[in-house]
Amino acid sequence: MPRTTDGDGTPVPRRLLAAATRLFAEQGYDRTSVQEIVEAAGVTKGALYHYFGSKDDLLHEVYARVLRLQQERLDHFAGADEPIDQRLRGAAADVVVTTIENLDDASIFFRSMHHLSPEKNKQVRAERRRYHERFRALIEEGQREGVFSTATPADLVVDYHFGSVHHLSTWYRPDGPLSPQQVADHLADLLLRALRP
Repeated sequence: MPRTTDGDGTPVPRRLLAAATRLFAEQGYDRTSVQEIVEAAGVTKGALYHYFGSKDDLLHEVYARVLRLQQERLDHFAGADEPIDQRLRGAAADVVVTTIENLDDASIFFRSMHHLSPEKNKQVRAERRRYHERFRALIEEGQREGVFSTATPADLVVDYHFGSVHHLSTWYRPDGPLSPQQVADHLADLLLRALRP
């Protein structure tokens, strides 16, 4: 059985993901070979197939780990004991920060999602839908309470915010004038202004 860590104690799956993420971001998914990934990670092909099964599984995991983190954090904000506008603002800002912190993963995914098998593609869409539904539920809660305007349907509000989030990888630069938190604050404030009755 393959070793679970290497000399410096980094788990092999994490090393494979880090190498794959870097290579997919630099070269593109389709131009990156399994051989390049295992060489960059310093493991054997056997180790990759033991943990991931295929390059397709690696691509899925690149995105799925960010989505898991964001879902966990959204659940935290949604369940907090705070007024609805503060919970939504926190969740709206957080998804911007976590997307910027994982910008390679997000851009790889949006560029390469069509390479996923139909089954994996369906799985990712279901995971994303669950996230968007939880986010939409916060908006609907605020609309029911009269805190948010009902002039725009909650679905459109969700699409508006996530359109901005998905677009981050095309323009955000770590060396630019705004920190991740500043971008997050601006976008969250825009969202709340759009929802104000």
